[in-house]
Amino acid sequence: MSESPIAIPEAIPMLDLKPEVAELWEELQAAIERVLRGGQFVLGEEVAAFEEEVSAFLGVKHAIGVNSGTDALTISLRALGVGAGDEVITTPFTFFATVEAILHVGATPVFVDVCEDSFNIDPNLLEAAVTERTRAIVPVHLFGDPAAMTAITAVAHRHQLAILEDAAQSFGAVYYGDARGDAPTPDAALVGKMTGTIGAIGAFSFYPTKNLGAYGDAGLVATNDDDLADRVRALRHHGQRAGSRDVHAEVGYNSRLDALQAAILRVKLPHVPAWNAIRRQLAERYASLLQGLPALALPAADRGHVFHQYTVKVDAGLRDRLQEGLHARGVSAVAFYRQPLPVVGAAAPVSRRLATQVLSLPLWPSMSEGTVRQVADSVQDILVRALD
Repeated sequence: MSESPIAIPEAIPMLDLKPEVAELWEELQAAIERVLRGGQFVLGEEVAAFEEEVSAFLGVKHAIGVNSGTDALTISLRALGVGAGDEVITTPFTFFATVEAILHVGATPVFVDVCEDSFNIDPNLLEAAVTERTRAIVPVHLFGDPAAMTAITAVAHRHQLAILEDAAQSFGAVYYGDARGDAPTPDAALVGKMTGTIGAIGAFSFYPTKNLGAYGDAGLVATNDDDLADRVRALRHHGQRAGSRDVHAEVGYNSRLDALQAAILRVKLPHVPAWNAIRRQLAERYASLLQGLPALALPAADRGHVFHQYTVKVDAGLRDRLQEGLHARGVSAVAFYRQPLPVVGAAAPVSRRLATQVLSLPLWPSMSEGTVRQVADSVQDILVRALD
């Protein structure tokens, strides 16, 4: 059957930040003017204030602003002492920065496949991946869904491994327990904690598309460990320890947080709980409109999920057709990720299959009910026609 596109008023992007900017315009202007008139543009009081505020938000002792989420991962690994000859266990189903950071410090990534429903690393496969060279586990809270931290933490403790959480996509997500049917009873000490604060150290990205996004590159390292925090602060500033100007204990990075970005993030931080709640509401609306569609599986709506992306699974052979059909109707949709990292064989069959199935639909906090319905109606019409 031939397909005739449904007319829609205008193109629907994956994310539209313009309403956010308009809503916060006066506060943003005041914050930017404060920085410009203050004349301090790197680190300084603005960054220190943001670090204090985000530390309180996350419920963590130390929050250290850095240049990007990628730097947050790399510097965290360095702070943990991970380097050449070490192995780091992580997921192959993630953005390249996760493995890039491991490679940057000279370590070897060891990939463990993911769960079919959450897209996060499968804790049941972790034990078999541990060797005498393993130093750390890097779980990724993909698309805003907390990974199975009770089971992951148990494996880490048994083998004395550090946990570095890649929380780039999950700012504000809360861990309430492992979602799998065979999951252990949640560790009461972990329940209620935000992602990025459960392991030894957590890495966040404030790339503009994130749930808390700057208007440029920015990132954060979070930890409750004083020694790790001290080392992160030194590494972000060329290896220079506090109070030791011109003395560099080690080779570090130029990864200082920009004061303008810190000021912008300070404006946006108080809005994150409401924005994340709206994301969950929009995800529920998508679910109600798309429920029962053939060839389509909806994401698990875990209690702590903050839906950085609303990612569905489409039966083999139909994902690309659905994506192309949506694009023809002016609806953006992106396949994160089209191949695992790196391309592996039977070692990650779930990741390889998901790479052919996943498709993320538009979602942002100011997205209207009408826009959600337009996207859902387009998905339904394309799939019904494809299966006719």
